[in-house]
Amino acid sequence: MSSEITLFVNPTAGRGRGAGAAQPAASALRAAGFSVRSVIGEDAPDALARARAAVREGTGALVAVGGDGLVNLALQAVAGTGTPLGVVAVGTGNDFARSLGLPIREPAVAGALVAHALKQERIREIDLGRIGDHWFGTVLASGFDSRVNDRGNRMRLPLGRFKYDLAIGLELAAFKPTRFRLTLDDGAVREIDATLVAVGNGTSYGGGMRICADAAMDDGLFDVTVVGDCSRATLLRVFPRVYKGTHLTHPVVSVYRAARVELAADAITGYADGEPVGALPLVAECVSGAVRVLTG
Repeated sequence: MSSEITLFVNPTAGRGRGAGAAQPAASALRAAGFSVRSVIGEDAPDALARARAAVREGTGALVAVGGDGLVNLALQAVAGTGTPLGVVAVGTGNDFARSLGLPIREPAVAGALVAHALKQERIREIDLGRIGDHWFGTVLASGFDSRVNDRGNRMRLPLGRFKYDLAIGLELAAFKPTRFRLTLDDGAVREIDATLVAVGNGTSYGGGMRICADAAMDDGLFDVTVVGDCSRATLLRVFPRVYKGTHLTHPVVSVYRAARVELAADAITGYADGEPVGALPLVAECVSGAVRVLTG
């Protein structure tokens, strides 16, 4: 393994935390005897091209310093290559790190963990979801939650989490279920009216909302959480339970497990790792052992 480690940095993550996080992470790696170089792209395509170049050139690890959006970009560079992925989670949501029990908003601690994992070869192979040629690590969201994302992305103000809190309120005011066509593995097509369908490789999205609370990242299967057709009042009762994962026991919620999930619905965008991946229909496949993660 090369002793040169690449820090893949999003300087704007977490409203500027990414820029400040790179230095303590790099210091921890250098203190452990590694040489460190940083990759900062001019935009997402440029950043990905630079990350892929570092992987091709044989970097010892690609360490994502940022939030889930940057981790998702890093996955496009390392999935299937054997190059280990480290995570210094300093974004707003950090759900990839949450799903793996990695430090959150502690860049020096996370950097030291990455260094220790490299020294001790503590590497965990985990599954990833794949939609076409696009990889994701946590959850593919569709329905009410993706409509909230759509609305939030259109809003310029307020900033940060407040924007999405407002988007949730506005979507609740216009709430109605969606007719989905859901196919699990090679089974029959299920036509269902549902509030949302979440396809989880990891447990959470939205900064700790444990929508697929029992998902395991190394079992070769997605957990598919379906919140069925319900009233606005029921949704308001169920929604707060998602932070502890206790919503899964509510009668309106169903959970399935499958390695391949096909989702179809009209006028719904799919979001994977919080990033838009396109309008439904989409097919997601769980790929076992697709990435090697430094876990300490």
